[in-house]
Amino acid sequence: MPTATPTAPAVRAPAPARPVSPEVTVTDPALVRRAVKAAALGNAMEWFDFGVYSYIAVTLGKVFFPSGNPTAQLLSTFGAFAAAFLVRPLGGMVFGPLGDRIGRQKVLALTMIMMAAGTFAIGLIPSYATIGVGAPVLLLVARLVQGFSTGGEYAGATTFIAEYAPDKKRGFLGSWLEFGTLAGYIGGAGLVTLMTALLSTDDLLSWGWRIPFLIAGPMGIIGLYLRMRLEETPAFAAELEKSEAARPKVPLREMIAGQWRTLLLCMGLVLVFNVTDYMLLSYMPSYLTSELKYDETHGLLVVLGVMALMMVVQPFAGALTDRIGRRPVIAAGCAGFLALSVPALLLIRQGSLLAVALGMGALGLLLVCFTAAMPAALPALFPTRVRYGSLSIGFNVSVSLFGGTTPLVVTALIGATGNMMMPAYYMMAAAVIGGAAVWFMAESAGRPLPGSAPAVEPAPAVEPARG
Repeated sequence: MPTATPTAPAVRAPAPARPVSPEVTVTDPALVRRAVKAAALGNAMEWFDFGVYSYIAVTLGKVFFPSGNPTAQLLSTFGAFAAAFLVRPLGGMVFGPLGDRIGRQKVLALTMIMMAAGTFAIGLIPSYATIGVGAPVLLLVARLVQGFSTGGEYAGATTFIAEYAPDKKRGFLGSWLEFGTLAGYIGGAGLVTLMTALLSTDDLLSWGWRIPFLIAGPMGIIGLYLRMRLEETPAFAAELEKSEAARPKVPLREMIAGQWRTLLLCMGLVLVFNVTDYMLLSYMPSYLTSELKYDETHGLLVVLGVMALMMVVQPFAGALTDRIGRRPVIAAGCAGFLALSVPALLLIRQGSLLAVALGMGALGLLLVCFTAAMPAALPALFPTRVRYGSLSIGFNVSVSLFGGTTPLVVTALIGATGNMMMPAYYMMAAAVIGGAAVWFMAESAGRPLPGSAPAVEPAPAVEPARG
């Protein structure tokens, strides 16, 4: 394969607790770039939908749940949104093991088709006024399709990039996956903001709300084209060659019971990553408007500005994890959230635009410690044989239990206690759990993935001497 060319008898020195391979994988820079683009686009699509659905929720409530009660409409809309989180672990248990059996590329192509179809279908559903109760039922079905496919998307995308990347650049290349996340969210939220400004309420209700969802169709076709052009990762191809059967068959029990310690470690890392992520990008706009009575448009623009700042810093932070390691960067993020969550929230509560921007910006830069390091750190927890499956299960269970529930839990805590500092305390608790996970985590920067041969960049061409 062009992506996995064995060099002449180059032998890797044995490393502790890692299988020794007599081969070295020489990566193809062109294929690596295509792999990163294809994986990042899928993540961008997922979060484009997230941004669109979150910020057009009031309109969707009127279209699909016309009860006459705005609160009931919004709750019904977010109920359909939350349903996608319930099926994510199920999707992970299906697509993860499938990716370890038939290949990462095939499963990622399948999840791209399902994500695009689910999002596109929302834009085609008739309104409640047209078909009655069938409208919210179809919306729920489309959301379940999206959630099910997402269960195999992130773990597969991180695995795909990690197995294509050279060992010394895995952090930098993996960081572009979260760059795609931020780009998709900004694109979705920005498009809704623009449409709300340009269209009348009647136009938005009758046809305008469909536009962002229908855009997913062309985006999905482009993403599918990019993913279908890719070959299987070198690590999985090598695993196939070692397998006696045509396809390696790994029981689900081995992915869970055989990896339970590492799964717990993975869930701890994902917990701090997603609690802080959902707190900043999903809950804070609502906190600014509902709890602090902040102007809704200004609150959204602040969050979009923070995400733009994170996009700028993201690749540099990813490269930093290659130089100093994943553990120091993740540990710095945990320590930062533990020390600065209260001061940052006090700044945000001060209410002025400058104070809100400074507080949100500080939290955003701390979050980059996770968004830059996790795409490379998480796949390195598991051996090639079970990497996609075990990571899918651990990631999605943690996201569903802790990440996706963050806005709901924090809102309930504020309601129960009356303490407006609960968001800070919740992030601090997550940072403690994340710090404990980092303590037990092995450093993976610059090292081969467990169960895989070392991956190196091709040697630079040497020009012939001119006499």
